[in-house]
Parts: sequence; structure tokens; C-alpha cells
Amino acid sequence: MPELVLTSSQSRQVDQLAIEKYGVPSLVLMENAGRGCAEIFLVECIENGPTVIVCGKGNNAGDGFVIARHLYVHQEEVEVLMLFPPEELSEDARINFEIIDNIGISHRVVDPHQDAESIRETFDGAEWIMDAMLGTGISGEVREPFAAMIQLMNAAECEKLAIDLPSGLDADTGEILGSCVNANATVTFAAKKRGLLKNKGPQQAGEIHVVGIGIPDFVIQEAMSSSSESA
Repeated sequence: MPELVLTSSQSRQVDQLAIEKYGVPSLVLMENAGRGCAEIFLVECIENGPTVIVCGKGNNAGDGFVIARHLYVHQEEVEVLMLFPPEELSEDARINFEIIDNIGISHRVVDPHQDAESIRETFDGAEWIMDAMLGTGISGEVREPFAAMIQLMNAAECEKLAIDLPSGLDADTGEILGSCVNANATVTFAAKKRGLLKNKGPQQAGEIHVVGIGIPDFVIQEAMSSSSESA
């Protein structure tokens, strides 16, 4: 079977089919994605030292909160930096934030302009930074506060792992949308995204791992066949 590669719209269609046609709750998809990412990370990446997860406010952030929980369960040192307060999170992301808050996982809301020095100190003490800011959910050039945080992340000497897609990379063209996380590795969900394989994608993504989200390949193929976009 040829490798499955999705456009951004096909990726959204996969989620929509899984949720609306096949009855898989969106929280289950998020849990599967985050847990799968954590499992790969624990096997392939982590050596010693803490992990910092930088979260935006959409479902990519929700994946980050799930990952933080699973790393914590495995007794790894993890800290979450949030670019937005909890009340601005998407519904599923907020649910998973509340879980890590209840558990007591270290987290704080930061402004990459006002808190730049504190963020640099946090990054200096980390072995890995995880990018859970934008993923495939970006349109147009990267805006603040993401652009400033991307600059701080790229300047840090530790390793970086992107969740689903490096923030700032166009999921379809592989072009950089103003600024982009320069990742050493990317864990993407369900199937590779087209932009990971084109133009700047390979150099920004680093080593690519694909994690299943608990749905069979025929759902992915259905999304691909129902799309009018050319491969």
C-alpha cells in the first residue's frame, strides 16, 4: 500500500469522519494522539533532563496537555508554558488542561515579550522543548505571541519536537509562514502531512514519526477519496 499523505483539509476531514460518521469522540482522538506521541518520545528521544511543552490554545495545545500528563505518569520532569489563559482554550484543550491542573503538573501562562528572560532560563534547563502551539491549524503568516515564542524556541540549544507539524510550516506547501519552529523531530498524527515532505518541510520537521489516533486506514482513505484536491 502506498504511503498515506494528507493535505490540511483532508486531515480535518479525517477527524470529522471519525467523530461524526464513526462515533469516535474528539477527546478520544486527542487522548490517542497525545499518548502515542508520549510513547514515541519516551522510547526514541528522552535521555535525561526535563521537558518543556509550549502550548497555544487550540487542539494542538490539548495534545500537549495529554503528553504532559503521560510524561508525568512515567515520572518524567515536565513543565508546561501556556501562551493563553485557560479560559481562552478550545473546549477539548481546556478539559485536558484542567486534568493536568488537578494533578499538579507544573504550568504557567507566559508572555514571550514580557517574560522572555524567564522563558530563556526555563529552556536553558530543558533537554527537550515540545511545540504544541499551532500544528496544522494556521492560516496566513504567524502572528504574535507565536512569532516571538518561535524565536525564543529556535534560539534555545536544547532539542525540539514538533507535535503534528512544526508551528509556522504550511501543512500543504511546506513553506515557512513568516517564522517556523526548527524541529529535530516531528510526531504527526494519522498520516504524514504533505507539507512535511515538500520545500522547507523536511529541514524544519527533522525526523518524522507517525502515530495512529485509533481509527483504521480506510477512514483516512475515505477522507482522501472524498477530497477534490489533487495528490
